[in-house]
Amino acid sequence: MARLALSLEYDGTAFMGWQRQSHAGRTVQACLEAAIAKVADHPVDVVCAGRTDAGVHATGQVTHFDSPVRRHPRGWLLGINSNLPADVAVNWIQDVPEEFHARYRACARHYRYSILNRLTRPAIMRSQMTWVRHQLDAERMRTAAKFLLGEHDFSAFRAVECQARSPVRSVHRLDVRREGDGVLIDVVADGFLHHMVRNIVGVLLAIGAGKQDSEWAQRVLAGRDRSLGGVTAPPQGLCFAAVLYPAAYNIPVPQGALFDGLSANLRSALNR
Repeated sequence: MARLALSLEYDGTAFMGWQRQSHAGRTVQACLEAAIAKVADHPVDVVCAGRTDAGVHATGQVTHFDSPVRRHPRGWLLGINSNLPADVAVNWIQDVPEEFHARYRACARHYRYSILNRLTRPAIMRSQMTWVRHQLDAERMRTAAKFLLGEHDFSAFRAVECQARSPVRSVHRLDVRREGDGVLIDVVADGFLHHMVRNIVGVLLAIGAGKQDSEWAQRVLAGRDRSLGGVTAPPQGLCFAAVLYPAAYNIPVPQGALFDGLSANLRSALNR
């Protein structure tokens, strides 16, 4: 039995999310498993680095599956892609050691949230960004983001239905920058709670719009109460950009991933 890892990108607009569901609803996991099964000629179970919600996209999702079938990576790649719908594509596939696990071996994950900040609505990229018509102050948002860096109890930023055993996460980077009419928010952490990124963005949007001061982010964090944190930002602006694994697995890191400047403990884990 061989274990294979692959990188996946998808447009989440028409999906109910990543996770396969028993009830009706199109999911990324189900589409990928069906495509792999056609090439492998046996059922497969796919494990991902991070489950995404309905409407959320990915450019660097990593998954793994097991198969007794031996094929050249090119054969797997072309075969799986030929059986996937147009809104899902595999970028690469490779053999990995048996102990590799797409979720549990991940050291850090990178999400990007894209905002179109102008008076008029978008037409072309409307499903890949969130439109905010009132002017946002990116500098105020950047100042507020600094309060959320480091290891904290992120209870105020988790969804009520979140099933994670611990609300503690380490945020390594939280960058806010303006590019013309766009505001980009990049978050890198060891892991994420359900809706954590979208709830962080919701707080930053309120601050950028002048509805709250920058220190409000710190007060929300300290309160550990989701009801204090305002709205959850829409899903369409969110994209799962990249995953970082220990160097021994030789998993490619997508161009543009923001994994520099990580903590000493995390750098040590990457070299194990």
